[in-house]
Amino acid sequence: MGLSEHIVMRELDIPDIADFEVYRRHGGWEAYRYALTEKTPADIVQMVKDSGLRGRGGAGFPTGIKWGFLPKGVYPRYLLCNCDESEPGTFNNHQIIDRNPHQLIEGVALSAYAIEANTAYIYMRGEFAAAARALEQAIAQAYAAGFLGKNILGTGFDLDIYIHRGAGAYICGEETALMESLEGKIGQPRLKPPFPAVAGLYGKPTIINNVETLANVPRIVEKGVAWYRSHGTEKSPGTKCFSLSGHVNRPGNYELPFGVPLRELIESPEYGGGMKGGRPVKIIIPGGASAPWLTADHLDVPLDYESIAAAGSMLGSGAVIVLNDTVSAPHLAYKMDEFFKHESCGKCTPCREGTHWLVRTLHRMVEDGHATAADIDTLHSIYRQMAGNCFCLLGESAVMPIKSALQLFPSEFEALVKRSGKSNGHHIPLVAHH
Repeated sequence: MGLSEHIVMRELDIPDIADFEVYRRHGGWEAYRYALTEKTPADIVQMVKDSGLRGRGGAGFPTGIKWGFLPKGVYPRYLLCNCDESEPGTFNNHQIIDRNPHQLIEGVALSAYAIEANTAYIYMRGEFAAAARALEQAIAQAYAAGFLGKNILGTGFDLDIYIHRGAGAYICGEETALMESLEGKIGQPRLKPPFPAVAGLYGKPTIINNVETLANVPRIVEKGVAWYRSHGTEKSPGTKCFSLSGHVNRPGNYELPFGVPLRELIESPEYGGGMKGGRPVKIIIPGGASAPWLTADHLDVPLDYESIAAAGSMLGSGAVIVLNDTVSAPHLAYKMDEFFKHESCGKCTPCREGTHWLVRTLHRMVEDGHATAADIDTLHSIYRQMAGNCFCLLGESAVMPIKSALQLFPSEFEALVKRSGKSNGHHIPLVAHH
């Protein structure tokens, strides 16, 4: 079920679309010109609402509805583009920025017009140095062409776009921590409410959208709501750029309509090309490291927000990690929770202490070979105390790997205990079974 025309990964259809003039020749900036000269901001908001566009950063919240939360008559307003992309397994924003930067800039500009913001920031992951330079060049070209700056196209609309590079903190992908970082403070989440739409950056109404979300907006305005909704499903319209990685023959980014089965993404020669060496699927993580795990029993689940949720996981950022039967579930949980422990901002006790405690217990079991039955009870106890008690979703995310591993593969933890007993406390390496 391939696409005849890509919505955001247009470099697959149009060579050199990263070049400003090539983008212009293929209709670039025309949706923006049309919006500014023919449509009111409210018209564009309504169009995005009618399209059913949902946020691509993880939560899948309807974009137009989010825009509608802005309080009337309160200015200035800000638009923030979340380009932190630090979720393990996710790399689709990077490709959009590298290969189709002007569509993102146009999407930022269009969305800023829609929400009546005169200033927009693109908050970039610190490691994206080359991508930041490419975006800065694209923004300079947009200024030179008269699409940014003062009195754009003679309409009286002013807009400035700035690039802000973070310092490489995963927590700054959380929208309120992103705003704290942008204001020059420590990247730690804020208490909600108030929500950013009411009191966000510098205490003013603020909308925060993901790169892929904003890159959809010019295509919706250009091609129309009906065209956009002809892709995907009724409740999950459009396409998603899935970042496929793990034990597949062809890892990479693939833009597919929502509703395509997991099996097609993994096995189709056009996409994942099947499992390396023909080994069976053991674990599927459909939404980056934060998502609950699925198994081979879920291969026929459609890739849309509702279906993945009904299967017990979440689509998240669209990072589909597929692992075969050589992977140890306890070891995978250990390595993932090491990441969350390292990235915890330390603001709340359940996350700060819980991630440390999880990793310490798992290290003793997995790496040191000193697993006991009591350790399994301890792991259950830790994740239950963390779940629902953390200040932001980072702590909740850290719960997912260990909870999934314990629920789906309890025998592997029991095997660690048996192995530890046989070793008399001496380390036995955790060897993947074949």
